[in-house]
Amino acid sequence: MKLSNEEVTRYSRHLTLPEVGMQGQLKLKEAKVLMIGAGGLGSPLGMYLGAAGIGTIGVIDFDVVDQTNLHRQIAHSLGDLGRPKAESLRETLLAANPNVRVEVHDERLTRDNALELFECYDIIADGSDNFETRYLINDAAFFTKKPLVSASIFRFQGQLSVFDPASGGPCYRCLYSQPPPASLVPS
Repeated sequence: MKLSNEEVTRYSRHLTLPEVGMQGQLKLKEAKVLMIGAGGLGSPLGMYLGAAGIGTIGVIDFDVVDQTNLHRQIAHSLGDLGRPKAESLRETLLAANPNVRVEVHDERLTRDNALELFECYDIIADGSDNFETRYLINDAAFFTKKPLVSASIFRFQGQLSVFDPASGGPCYRCLYSQPPPASLVPS
């Protein structure tokens, strides 16, 4: 795999960094990241992954863009109202970097499709907004031995953790064995 002349120019700042260089940029181009969520966390994540040159970005989201999303979901605009978030994010990413491949999964992540979807990617990025999905993502990443980057936000607080089941380290469920009772979960 090689970089085109346009990609060499685009990623020139990466290429001059000893920590990235040509070999690192080629690894980014070969990488496949599956994002769960195209909203408040997924929008900027997708834009950064695309800008960095991640070769294949999968996006799972079954929701549509609503006007109440626009102040925090920066990949979407007024023209996207009513459209599937995954499609809207795909267009935004490709407009910014046509060298990446964006695979849209306009569906809900379920027990029936999670393992099969995860098998196709190198890294799983969780930007979901509910505990049921967060535990499902953890379990599927654990059983497929995929590194999981788990992020969550609440008001002005955020949390980011990386779990790598292949290394024998802990998983999300190891830290939080049970979801909190529904009555304690804020909206």
